[in-house]
Amino acid sequence: MAENVKTVALRKGGDKRLRSGHLWVFSNEIESMDKTVTPGDTVHVLDDAGHVLGTGYMNPNSLIAVRLLARSRVEITPSFLKRRLKHALAFRERLWPGETTYRAVYSESDLLPGLIVDRYDSTLAVQSLTAGIESRLDVIVELLDELLKPDTIVLRSDTRIRELEGLPREKKVVKGNADSPVEVELDGTKLLVDVLGGQKTGLFLDQRENRRAAAQLAAGRDVLDCCSYTGAWSLAAAAAGAASVTGFDSSAPALELAERNATLNGLADKVEFVRGDMFKSLANLSRSKRKFGFAFLDPPALAKNRKRIREALRAYRSLNRLAMSTLSPGGFLVTSTCSHLVEREAFLNTLVAAAREAGRHARVVAVRGQSRDHPVILGHPETEYLTCVTLEML
Repeated sequence: MAENVKTVALRKGGDKRLRSGHLWVFSNEIESMDKTVTPGDTVHVLDDAGHVLGTGYMNPNSLIAVRLLARSRVEITPSFLKRRLKHALAFRERLWPGETTYRAVYSESDLLPGLIVDRYDSTLAVQSLTAGIESRLDVIVELLDELLKPDTIVLRSDTRIRELEGLPREKKVVKGNADSPVEVELDGTKLLVDVLGGQKTGLFLDQRENRRAAAQLAAGRDVLDCCSYTGAWSLAAAAAGAASVTGFDSSAPALELAERNATLNGLADKVEFVRGDMFKSLANLSRSKRKFGFAFLDPPALAKNRKRIREALRAYRSLNRLAMSTLSPGGFLVTSTCSHLVEREAFLNTLVAAAREAGRHARVVAVRGQSRDHPVILGHPETEYLTCVTLEML
């Protein structure tokens, strides 16, 4: 049975964003729409001349009113969703043949806006972020179960973004159980992942390739991990031959898991985890004059909205100034921002200011982004959010 698809007509000039490759229609770009549209409904998007620009789903109560799934007139059926999921999974298989831990679906970048799926071996963590995905979630879960045959599926729909779509926060297990952390292996390091209770979906998979590239520089050095979470950066450095690793984080449950991860990898004698606020801990280390040969700085997103960008840049400058002051000449700093509102150039300029305030010279070794299982789609800049910079302090 064919879908009863409604239409949305854009204002004159309102098609510019879509024609440039973007996948969103904002509410102020709409001239008219079917009055019976409800959150999650499929719609055809028309330009001011009545030409079809694509098919998406709509939430008339959201600032982002339409999210495009296709640039033609299509039906969003279970078969359509299955094709999209299979294409996303095939892409990851080409990236890392035989791997079983990765981001399996990355929202707009897999042309499934609002859907995040992280695979941790035989466990799937699924995030439904929009009304369009939420209304199709049962079908999507069934398809993921069919395609990947996981033992456990957890819904991590507990993010603030859902509130913007008029959806409640929730998390639950829909298949299997998540009573204990799942063990995965990334680049030779074993990690326990709390899929149900951890931050995001339990592990920061977007830094995977950055950890791999940076760890080789840590050999023989004393390493500081400023936001250690469950120890992924710390253990990558220790496994690569770091002389010692000191990690700190404000979360007691994360540190408990980090210590278990160190023991799991036989690295407990090399790694020490301490509970502490990132600003206060860095400030104390700076005053202590203790020096390290390597530091990781991977704070949470500090710019939650555009109004907080300036405040976030001040915080990044302060954190990086303190981190730079803990490093010996020739030491390396790997520093990141995961705030998509903080553009790469702005972050680099912030690092320039931090080095100046620290009285240090620094040279850029590498500037990287998120791992390839979090691909960036051209024309949709919101899919690029992570900047990771490696600096050598001179």
